[in-house]
Amino acid sequence: MDRVIQFSNVSLAIGGRHILDDINIDIARGEFVAIVGPSGCGKTTLLRLLAGLAAPSSGEILLDGTPVRAPRQDVAVVFQDYGKALLPWRTASGNIALALEAMNVPRDQWPARIAELLATMGLERDGDKRPGEMSGGMQQRLQIARCLAQQPGVLLMDEPFGALDAITRQLLQDEVLALAERTGMTVFFVTHDLEEAIYLGNRVVALNASPGRVARTFPIDLPHPRDQLSTREHPTFLELRHDLFSFIKGGTGK
Repeated sequence: MDRVIQFSNVSLAIGGRHILDDINIDIARGEFVAIVGPSGCGKTTLLRLLAGLAAPSSGEILLDGTPVRAPRQDVAVVFQDYGKALLPWRTASGNIALALEAMNVPRDQWPARIAELLATMGLERDGDKRPGEMSGGMQQRLQIARCLAQQPGVLLMDEPFGALDAITRQLLQDEVLALAERTGMTVFFVTHDLEEAIYLGNRVVALNASPGRVARTFPIDLPHPRDQLSTREHPTFLELRHDLFSFIKGGTGK
């Protein structure tokens, strides 16, 4: 396996409270891994450790064989709260330009890069709009476009569609799947939505709580491309749904 991410015996304690305990996860390059578990199991904390926004108390996280010590340009994070992630006084184009500026991209390359990223996320007519003039789905598309400006090899997503309506959420699920397949990015996706995890993932990692531990891994053997109707009616999808719901409710599944 071409491992791009390795969690090796990772634990985290804060103020004497154990948040995560002995986490071991290997993720292959180009894999889409969804992380699920009951509230308080440390899903978002695990993502923050991988992003370099916090450090484990023990163990090590490797990215392409290099220990994660701080945020990296080749790792982008999409947060659930798109309203706070975007700069409200900047236009859509201006928000994307912020990432290009941070990467020291020459200014004469900005217009073409911004136009390409807006088009990729279906925002080609919205470059002059500010976030407050955009719907929630459009704002989340913009946040993803700004992340793509970093040209990341790894995309971390922290419940990115949880605040959106059902139709918009499904549309963005399909767009992210297509994007991951087209670019070959590795995606680490935290969600509380078990059906979303099955629909998107190549693999679902389920955590126990208090402290967070890897309890079970579910390989997702569903055909691609995924379809919101036929995939969700597939016998394998229904079986996985049953197993995951049983796990979250405290059962052992199959």
